[in-house]
Amino acid sequence: MTTSGTANFNLDLGDLVEEAFERCGQELRSGYDMRTARRSLNLLLVEFANRGINLWTIEQCAVPISLIPGQIAYDLPIDTVDLLDHVVRTGTGQNQVDINISRISESTYSTIPNKNARGRPIQVWINRRTGATYPDGATTVTKAPQINIWPTPDQGTVEAPYYYFVYWRLRRMQDAGNAVNTQDIPFRLLNAMVAGLAFYLSMKLAGVDPTRIQMLKGEYEQQLDLALSEDREKASNRFVPRIMHV
Repeated sequence: MTTSGTANFNLDLGDLVEEAFERCGQELRSGYDMRTARRSLNLLLVEFANRGINLWTIEQCAVPISLIPGQIAYDLPIDTVDLLDHVVRTGTGQNQVDINISRISESTYSTIPNKNARGRPIQVWINRRTGATYPDGATTVTKAPQINIWPTPDQGTVEAPYYYFVYWRLRRMQDAGNAVNTQDIPFRLLNAMVAGLAFYLSMKLAGVDPTRIQMLKGEYEQQLDLALSEDREKASNRFVPRIMHV
């Protein structure tokens, strides 16, 4: 006997939904069943995002943001949930230098007396806007997430920036898609996703026994806890106490 020699098992949306229905003790029968399951799955992805930092959605910016003298605000990609780390970069190649830039809150940023002051950028406020589009008279405006830099750069031009903002972001997970799409998750979370969808569906489908609903909820929490416990940063941390002398 030999092993398969492959390690590419995955579930497309159709198989994932079918498995979730079977765990509810029912069958996927109609187009509406698929539609309601897809809606529940998208809501489940929102819950995953609220559960904490999902390592597979962390990515470095594809193109650093050019910081322009006098310009305070800069748009981030619309699917940005939050920024995890960020630096101000100068130079290139062997002359490249990354300098820490501190994140501050909205209340701290609002108390800066002169937001147009110029110098080496040392602070950033991250305005986590929704990315939604709103009507504005005859046009529409997209409220993309933004960063506000302080102070604004004291060197460089639009054509030749001196400072660049480099960041690592937490992006939004991709939507459920159609029946042939696989999901934007690592294989380790497949069981948790199926369990979560089964629990969500059990609260909507007619005829599901309340005892089964509670069982599905418990299974979902257990599978998600297992997956998130594995999907964590495993690098060592070192804490050094800061001693203040008065």
